[in-house]
Amino acid sequence: MKSLIELNNISFQYNNNNKILKNINLKINEGEKIALIGKSGAGKTTLISILNGTKRQTNGDIKIYDKGFNNLDNSKKRKIGTIWQDLRLIDDLSAEQNVNCGLFSNQNLIFTLKNLLNISTFLKAHKCMELCQINSSIYSRNLKNLSGGQKQRVAISRSIIQEPEILFADEPFNNLDPRSCNYLKNLFISRLNNYKIKLPNTILFSLHKIDLIDGFTRVIGLKNGEIYFDIPRDKLIESDLENIY
Repeated sequence: MKSLIELNNISFQYNNNNKILKNINLKINEGEKIALIGKSGAGKTTLISILNGTKRQTNGDIKIYDKGFNNLDNSKKRKIGTIWQDLRLIDDLSAEQNVNCGLFSNQNLIFTLKNLLNISTFLKAHKCMELCQINSSIYSRNLKNLSGGQKQRVAISRSIIQEPEILFADEPFNNLDPRSCNYLKNLFISRLNNYKIKLPNTILFSLHKIDLIDGFTRVIGLKNGEIYFDIPRDKLIESDLENIY
């Protein structure tokens, strides 16, 4: 398998505080479906932030597409998507406008202005929203008037419209009922859909609900900022989970 991302001895800390991440060595190959698990405070969010370039490691080296993140050209950076735990949606926009924001990195200023003025086409946005089981009645509804679960689906739709090759997600199934969790998880794992939407081939999802790890090819367990285990899903046993929770 082709290696897409390599982390060598990555550590992270704020000022002189205790290290949040300690000597992380990790390789992510093309096509892998990785579940990242661990207690709150284990370092999952920080690791994702380093992987997508929004945080810079204190020590160590990271390569994405065989380059340091700062050396990636924009075309490569656009192939990396993120679903944040706090969603990072825009309250003053409608649901469909928020989804369309996922296209901004691939479009020019005119498109951006049209989107914000609500005169741009939302055809692709609606396909992504329908794929995420968002009812058409809320497409034009202001984000402030949506439920937590609806906002979660909007954030997922926004990541899908970007059509990234690599997708990082920090607790992407929060606020969703079990049926929706399983539907969306299986959608990302299988990549199969009738809308001709290109879903990411390589994913790393931080998960709070342990029952969602089924279907992932690999599970990474973090404990106190360190990788406690990194094993195929079918090799994971109950004692592995007990040791990190």
